Amino acid sequence: MHAGGACDFKDVVQEGYGMNTAALSGALFKEGEACGACFELRCVDDPQWLGHPTLHVTATDHCPPNPSLPNDNGGWCNPPLEHFDIAHPAFGQLAEEKSGIIPVEYRRVPCQKRGGIRFTILGNPWFIQVIVTNVAGAGDVKSVMVKGDKVPWTRMERDWGETWKTGVHELVGESLTFRVKTTDGRSCTAWHVAPKDWQFGQTYEGKKNFRM
Repeated sequence: MHAGGACDFKDVVQEGYGMNTAALSGALFKEGEACGACFELRCVDDPQWLGHPTLHVTATDHCPPNPSLPNDNGGWCNPPLEHFDIAHPAFGQLAEEKSGIIPVEYRRVPCQKRGGIRFTILGNPWFIQVIVTNVAGAGDVKSVMVKGDKVPWTRMERDWGETWKTGVHELVGESLTFRVKTTDGRSCTAWHVAPKDWQFGQTYEGKKNFRM
């Protein structure tokens, strides 16, 4: 199992992110707002470590600071540094493994996904959580709203990474519709993605996703 750490993705491989993932320093992670965002990296200013021209990664974790070490010698994720801690299987695609810390240029790129947005429902009858995964386009989710058959649109709160929560327990027993808004301002609605008999621990996939 390859957990998504601070983004709360349960298994990044099963959830479609593969092993091209990265933990971001706080300056980039933004307290979880960057979870699911996609980046293109390129090694620069050090041709001896140059590997493949570019590497695409998805933000799935937070690289915590280490105040006891200097920024240029171990405290790579200390503020205000912008740092990518790349998963070991992916690093070799960018540079030789012995290189360790390498200088890179990066840019945001659209996330390429297959299928619809997925919603994993957790919690209990009095406290509902949903993990939002497989988000195309911008990739990083800014807000989530949920409605039932009788329960009107309700804004969910970010609980941890890409886990969102609500205390509206009346949603149990109703079909659920989710509206996902990404950081680029676009919205996508998964109408009745979870049927009335939905179960905690199950994942439901919508018919739509964001276009590239």
